[in-house]
Amino acid sequence: MSLIPVTILTGFLGSGKTTLLKRVLSEAHGQKIAVIENEFGEENIDSDILKTESKEQIVQMSNGCICCTIREDLRETLQLLAAKRRKGLVEFDRIVIETTGVADPGPVAQTFFMDDEVAESYLIDSIITLVDAKHAGQQLDTRQEARRQVGFADQIFLSKTDLVSDDEQQALIHRLKHMNPRAPIQAVHFGAVPLSQVLDLRGFNLNAKLDIDPDFLKEDDGHDHGHDHGHEHGHDDCDHDHGHCEHDAHAGHDHAPGEACNHPHHHHHDDDVKSFVYRADRAFDPAKLEDFLGAIVNIYGPKMLRYKGVLNMQGTERKVIFQGVHQLMGSDLGPAWDGAETRQSKMVFIGIDLPQDILRSGLDQCLV
Repeated sequence: MSLIPVTILTGFLGSGKTTLLKRVLSEAHGQKIAVIENEFGEENIDSDILKTESKEQIVQMSNGCICCTIREDLRETLQLLAAKRRKGLVEFDRIVIETTGVADPGPVAQTFFMDDEVAESYLIDSIITLVDAKHAGQQLDTRQEARRQVGFADQIFLSKTDLVSDDEQQALIHRLKHMNPRAPIQAVHFGAVPLSQVLDLRGFNLNAKLDIDPDFLKEDDGHDHGHDHGHEHGHDDCDHDHGHCEHDAHAGHDHAPGEACNHPHHHHHDDDVKSFVYRADRAFDPAKLEDFLGAIVNIYGPKMLRYKGVLNMQGTERKVIFQGVHQLMGSDLGPAWDGAETRQSKMVFIGIDLPQDILRSGLDQCLV
């Protein structure tokens, strides 16, 4: 039986998650979707009233979708739904989990790796984050949960863009790309998103593509040619990890090539969620890399939100794909390197105050 795809929908209060969800549920798409409302946290006012009711509530909807509100553990709910589906008691093709506005998507995503029973039934398709363009600046400034949600995303939808100017929208997009260059960013109007852009995104799969926003990479081009591993001069230390070079926060911006950098005023945000890209032309020594990544994940795991790489490993003609969430890391053999392409390892790390210099020098030492 094939695995059930799961979409995790996250975003701050008022960002339009429920609007998007209602649209997904009410559209005549012919798919049976199970929605899990993950109502954890103190923000849930109804929890006291609901404690007297049964733990689990599954409601069948008119278009064949089902809705389930979690009062207990997500793992138990997923196991219960899978068991009911096997017995033919409920019917659904996929699951959408809506997290509360203040939730960290990390533990939700980890459930699908950590529990064998869950992993045998389900596969995360993607994490979608909704960002309210009007209030995002303040939310990102004041709430780490909002920054983490951006860091985890495979796809970002901007809502309420009609309430901000073009300049404000571009400044916000620029800021979001620095936090997460992996996730495509798209403006949506009142949750009106074609379903094809919400489901089956395969954003979480161990695929051989490492999609990084090209403008993000353009900003650090021109600094790193001619070096063996393309990062000795911190080609993106200043561009993406502002905290790494605070003493000179604007130095690399005014003149950096690539149009994404011609607004120095965008750069005054020193967000704790940041990303950086590591590239190397020499192959990795598999044993050294495994030891180093194991140690890094052990120490910095809680601060590592998402990381992914397509790697050139010594001893194999195939690409090695690795990715992880917090302490959980997986790797897989991908397709063979194409004769025409340059064998270059490329990794992106998204996390909270990650020590970029330690990661870079450690990775350098794992090269053959």
